[in-house]
Amino acid sequence: MKDILLYLAPSVALALVIRVLAGAHPFFFLFTVAGTICHELAHFVAGLLTGARPASFTVIPRRVGRHWELGSVTLTRVRWYNAAPAALAPLVIVLLPLCVAWWRTRQAWQFDPRDLLIALALAPQFLSFWPSMVDWRIAVRSWPYLFIIGGAGWTVFHFRPHLFQFVNP
Repeated sequence: MKDILLYLAPSVALALVIRVLAGAHPFFFLFTVAGTICHELAHFVAGLLTGARPASFTVIPRRVGRHWELGSVTLTRVRWYNAAPAALAPLVIVLLPLCVAWWRTRQAWQFDPRDLLIALALAPQFLSFWPSMVDWRIAVRSWPYLFIIGGAGWTVFHFRPHLFQFVNP
């Protein structure tokens, strides 16, 4: 695990530099495009899989008030059961850098020039995996899941001696 974190350190540092530069000048949004595409694709695919019916997809930055919106997906059928999975889908993006780092460090390794290109490709993923405030507000529509998860947890905790009784003859 230490090797994976060490391998990802340059990507995380580069992500922070990109964040600062993108805030200073719109030109640097070019370095966030890969992450924006992954973020919006995560919403789009999760919307398809959960029945939220994606209607539009864009990764063209536009000014919204004092901030920039780097992309968006419009979902036309957001319900309590699909709001959280569709809205929080970008959280899965963090697995991409972790998988790449695992792949590169699973054997003896040392940095070489292609790792610099990989770091540049992975940096935007660290900027894009966290859901936006709009995403979190949409995810709250899935509050009934809290009762389902809580009820399942209570049931397992309350009936656990009876649930596992068949294990010991």
